[in-house]
Amino acid sequence: MKNIKYIGLMLLAVSFSACDVNNDLDEIAAEVVILPVADAGTADFSKYVAIGASFSAGFTDNGLFIASQSASFPKIMANRMANFGGGDFTQPLMNDNIGGLLLAGNRYPNGAFGPRLFFNGAGPAVLPGDPTTETSNVLAGPFNNLGVPGAKSFHIVAPGYGSVANVPLGLANPYFARMASSPGTTILADAVSQGPTFFTISEIGGNDVLAYATSGGSGSVQTNNFDPTTYAFNDITSPIVFNQAFGVMVAALTANGAKGAVVTVPSIVNLPFFTTVPYNPVPLDQATADLVNGAYAVYNASLAPAIAGANAIGGLGLTPAQIAAEVQKRTINFSVGQNAVVIVDEDLTNTTGLGLPLYRQATADDFLVLTSSSFIGTFQGGNPQLINGVTVPLEDRWVLTPEEQNNIQTAVDAYNATITAVGSANGLAVVDLNQLLNDAASGGTIFDDFTMTTSLVFGGLVSLDGVHLTSRGYALMGNKILEAIDATYGSNFEASGNLAKANNYPTNYSPGI
Repeated sequence: MKNIKYIGLMLLAVSFSACDVNNDLDEIAAEVVILPVADAGTADFSKYVAIGASFSAGFTDNGLFIASQSASFPKIMANRMANFGGGDFTQPLMNDNIGGLLLAGNRYPNGAFGPRLFFNGAGPAVLPGDPTTETSNVLAGPFNNLGVPGAKSFHIVAPGYGSVANVPLGLANPYFARMASSPGTTILADAVSQGPTFFTISEIGGNDVLAYATSGGSGSVQTNNFDPTTYAFNDITSPIVFNQAFGVMVAALTANGAKGAVVTVPSIVNLPFFTTVPYNPVPLDQATADLVNGAYAVYNASLAPAIAGANAIGGLGLTPAQIAAEVQKRTINFSVGQNAVVIVDEDLTNTTGLGLPLYRQATADDFLVLTSSSFIGTFQGGNPQLINGVTVPLEDRWVLTPEEQNNIQTAVDAYNATITAVGSANGLAVVDLNQLLNDAASGGTIFDDFTMTTSLVFGGLVSLDGVHLTSRGYALMGNKILEAIDATYGSNFEASGNLAKANNYPTNYSPGI
């Protein structure tokens, strides 16, 4: 108490002495910064229409909901464009902030189109509650935002993709069905019919590889199949099919002189859905490691003769050194500490005819999909001896091997080459979303006072689902597009202070909004 009293007296003395300071000094004037008047350059923003998929729609935290739609990057851009002669911008709003869809009053099967995720303090969790947005309640358009979650490149030009009757058959998209102008229309036709003066085509191509990626490569690479009606859901779209669809989009949208921006596809190596779960998440003590190694002893002993036999019978032409390398690659060994999971790798030398399964332990080059985090370590059939990822190898759907990653990257590189070439040839602004994600993944990218990274939950750029952006991420994306528009058409969004501010957009939404 004595010390507190003296501290109080000292502060009082300081305040009295401050009163004796000469306050007649001239006040320092604040610097006034005069920004240039908004100038659209050679662009006309009076009718802006956005074509795209989930990113364009504002999909975040594994859901589409009113709050996320209000922060879709096209809506953010349209708000800025209003100062440059831009007109109204309408979106097919959901009914709630729960997310998800109903069909004929019922939830979709297998958990599809369910509520959004939220952060429960430990990690992403599904929001309690039921969706209230009915797919068959078709909204009256037209809509400037034609971002359709799940749409692949060829879906943009596919008639019937918005037919409510086709939704239960898996032939139509429920998000497009609730806003299509007619059951037989296309996304592109609904865009062109509005006579846009400016457009964006964004992340077209992302869904052409995403289902393959999120399913651990459980699909086919459709390199030379040019009929997308024969594709399975998880297949990778042929670059030729993508080229044709993208070329049709740009030709139709520029036919009457409209200007626009096109956006490249990000690589999956920068998305936390594929980079969050480590390849070695299994902690073991010595006793447990010994038990597991005992279970694999017969398998390990059979490797060398089986691979040598497959080489001889199948005429594989492997050298002794290559056989030894294959044996080493497939040998399974556990030790004290963190251990790699055991996986099925279909790209290993085929020895299944000799009774040897295609097993190996994962390496740092493998990607375990985010959903595997709740599966690894569980018991198969309730049997504690059958541990998923340990004594029971993970199936292909849980892991992206380097070969599967290469399939994806090859397709993405081809798509991006087309986007860049077609966009440049038509004088459009080309925006490298792939580079934005690269920068964020390698140290972070600056957005106002924030450093945005691709870390799950706390990175700020990618939402809780590990694939789609946060609202702040979409604001940054919108800014990058506006900056590219400045560079291409001579507008001055950046110079006139008409870019989105990071503080105005959240990185996650509370469950109670």
